[in-house]
Amino acid sequence: MSSRERSSRERILGRVRRALADVPREEAPYERAVERDYLREHGTRTVAETVELLAENLADYRAVVHRCDEDGLPSVIAGLLRERGAASVAVPPGLEEAWLADTDVTRVPDRAEDTAAALDRVDSVVTACAVAVAETGTIVLDGSPDQGRRRITLVPDHHICVVRVPEQVVASVPQALERLDPLRPSTWISGPSATSDIELDRVEGVHGPRTLEVVLVDGAAASR
Repeated sequence: MSSRERSSRERILGRVRRALADVPREEAPYERAVERDYLREHGTRTVAETVELLAENLADYRAVVHRCDEDGLPSVIAGLLRERGAASVAVPPGLEEAWLADTDVTRVPDRAEDTAAALDRVDSVVTACAVAVAETGTIVLDGSPDQGRRRITLVPDHHICVVRVPEQVVASVPQALERLDPLRPSTWISGPSATSDIELDRVEGVHGPRTLEVVLVDGAAASR
């Protein structure tokens, strides 16, 4: 941390301490003062029904959903890259090598020195995920080795995200938060990047990929 960053940090913490100086010591801390009796899950579903809800909500947000088993995953990813006409794909350092075994598309490693302009020339990116939320159709990335830096999933126009089901699928946001490390950067993705102008015309690809393809990889537990 530079001296300037340290000075800014100390200045901010000093303001917080001054703001809290007149708070009575007997006052309950925030984590106990705020009631958290909200529903942790809306309705009762089986594991299979939760996975199906995820697929439905992903599609509702205009993500393209694919299903396969572990053995079929390399073929599915190769087919998606081929259909996209991708000549290059960004690859997180911890991505399983077998996932790209069926394609000879040029791999672009996730490197700190890469600029946004360089990443903009990459056609696609393939990542895993940290967790997926069924009720909101949301995929969460946390910067783990198989997901890479946040920018590799924001700059390329085509994102293929692999979700292992059912083990990476939860019903609700509270359940997802319990699985995430609060010290890691998280990116919450609900469909391809989109926004609307003042006339409510939808524009995709403004803040991230125009196309999000989610591959749900079924495990043995999914059929229970």
